[in-house]
Amino acid sequence: MRPTGALHLGNYHGALKNWIELQYQYECYFFIADIHALTTGYEDTSELEDRVWEMAIDWLAAGLNPAAATMFIQSRVPETSELHLLLSMITPLGWLERVPTYKDQQEQLKDRDLSTYGFLGYPLLQSADILLYKAAYVPVGEDQIAHVEITREVARRFNHIYGREADFETKVEKAIKALGGKNGSRYRELRKLYQEKGDESALEKAVAMLEGTARLTLADRERLVGYLEGTGRSILVEPEVLLTATPKVPGLDGRKMSKSYGNTIGLREDPDSVARKLKTMQTDPARVRRTDAGDPEKCPVWDLHKVYSDADTQAWVQQGCRSAGIGCLDCKGRLTEAVIADIEQIRKRAQEYEEDRDLVRGIIAEGCEKARDVARQTLEEVHQAMGMIYR
Repeated sequence: MRPTGALHLGNYHGALKNWIELQYQYECYFFIADIHALTTGYEDTSELEDRVWEMAIDWLAAGLNPAAATMFIQSRVPETSELHLLLSMITPLGWLERVPTYKDQQEQLKDRDLSTYGFLGYPLLQSADILLYKAAYVPVGEDQIAHVEITREVARRFNHIYGREADFETKVEKAIKALGGKNGSRYRELRKLYQEKGDESALEKAVAMLEGTARLTLADRERLVGYLEGTGRSILVEPEVLLTATPKVPGLDGRKMSKSYGNTIGLREDPDSVARKLKTMQTDPARVRRTDAGDPEKCPVWDLHKVYSDADTQAWVQQGCRSAGIGCLDCKGRLTEAVIADIEQIRKRAQEYEEDRDLVRGIIAEGCEKARDVARQTLEEVHQAMGMIYR
């Protein structure tokens, strides 16, 4: 997440709540994207440091567990910037210009000067973020699929350009011999079935056999997988999309909740402020008078009820709104109670971390070092593939 200001309910329900569940299912890396924050806010960085630490506290208060996941700051892993630079040498401009959010953001943020390479290249920086950790999956909503797809294309292009070693076939033959006579013959047979007949099951069996052979080095295993697929060695991993449920969280004006629109409710907002904001939230425009019947499906308050309210309350809203049995303030009142109760738990935990900033810094420092260990290894493989290891 970019540290562009206090987190709000859209951030929480759109991503953070999913992360909290995923951290116990996968080996997860979550980072505060301070470099990404510069793509649309490079003019004024005076509040950046405070926002970074506030975000770290928000994450911890919401439920991210440093014992289960790695939490770090993007800029504290300089390998990210270097990989971004190296990938920029091989990435066609057209790939970046066609990312849907490029023109959308320019249209939405007309008040800012976004005619910079940093803004154009931010999808490639995202690719570096992903590829550096050889991520198998990237948890995103449907609107972010294009960013994962360009990452797959960049990885594929890199592997195509640099994955073919000068003595690739010689090393492949040596690796096949290391499999042993029986497995070597089986490997050749499965490769032929896949390459000549497109037998996907043959590919799966061959890969499984390679993964179960302890005598192979990691590099040889990658070479043999590349030889199976008709490519070279796979240096960068093509990630898969992990689609996550992202409920619609409307802002106070009915548009998507976003700091850019100034229509948010903060994750740690004061209860009185939450109540005031929800009272002014837009409703079904057809309900001009208290006696007018409404349609919840046309009301952004209903979208929040679907996130916060139980089945009984939702049924009460549907029946009461459509029959004009309840007013908009009645409807908002129930919602306000639920939102404040949820936020209050996060506020209490956040206060504990606010009072122990050294603990927060220690958690992030440890995460940064762990992330760098993984990043260094990947970058060394990239340097080697590109012929940039000088002895």
